[in-house]
Amino acid sequence: MSKSGAAKRYAIALFELAKENNQVAKFDQEVRIVKEVIEENGEIAKALESPNLSLADKQALVNTLAAHASTAVLNTLKLLVERRRADEIGTVCEEFIQLSNEERGMAEAIVYSARPLTEAEAASVSQTFARKVGKQTLTIENIVDSNVLGGLKVRIGNRIFDGTLQGKLDRLQKQLTTNL
Repeated sequence: MSKSGAAKRYAIALFELAKENNQVAKFDQEVRIVKEVIEENGEIAKALESPNLSLADKQALVNTLAAHASTAVLNTLKLLVERRRADEIGTVCEEFIQLSNEERGMAEAIVYSARPLTEAEAASVSQTFARKVGKQTLTIENIVDSNVLGGLKVRIGNRIFDGTLQGKLDRLQKQLTTNL
């Protein structure tokens, strides 16, 4: 059994619990905070995975990590630690966020640009690309990339829409060389 399969099952169980209690948005926010804390502080992940730390100490660490979280989210994290799946907390969080986004008709996009996008530009990109991927809205993370001379590169899941100047030049070069 692959780890991502187990992580998906935990995420689905937590998501179904959130739906039953009409708390999908609340759980989503809590899970995002847990994911962010774990990603920003690798020492927490190492401690949770360490065989030198007792289960009680790991549970105490989870209590501190998710002190803000609801009982269901906290219990899910404790269960992952208890079952020696602490290394999957980040994956469970990602899977839950994906399920939550699907439920709300949302998707997450990374937009690479030469300069920071204004709010109006971000809203326009969100509206335009949300339709292309069959979603109602996009949550945009704008990354300023000095390699982008002009235009945008939008990544939604595993789909990439390359409207950068370099991308257009590359496509033109490929088209010209195949026609010769």
